Amino acid sequence: MARQQSTPETRSVRLLKVGEQVRHVISELLTRQQVHDEVLTAHSVSVTEVRMSPDLRLAKVYVKPLLGSEEEEVLQALRRNTAFFQREVAQRLKLKYAAKIQFRADESFDEAGRIERLLSDPRVARDLEDGGD
Repeated sequence: MARQQSTPETRSVRLLKVGEQVRHVISELLTRQQVHDEVLTAHSVSVTEVRMSPDLRLAKVYVKPLLGSEEEEVLQALRRNTAFFQREVAQRLKLKYAAKIQFRADESFDEAGRIERLLSDPRVARDLEDGGD
């Protein structure tokens, strides 16, 4: 399931800033291996995006294990440690409300790969060459 595309009009600067701050906190926790979980310690995880709800009470965190290995296992480990991440984000950002965090797999890389395969198809390449003349 692909993420809904949002336009600049639908997302305020504050939502973007807070989302980026949350992304940095979670990335730092994962990079410094401050989460005491064997699965997360064994994998490098990239936090690609955080989307905040308009009231800043929900953070959808999109992650991708590097090399795409064992994605479901990593997601389960992140979800097991959600309370730790929520507590750390709340303490470090000092927001009025602690955002509820939902971890989701980032499928944008898979979608980009699918589009790349479509564009490299010989039939599509032929059509693109014919359209350019």
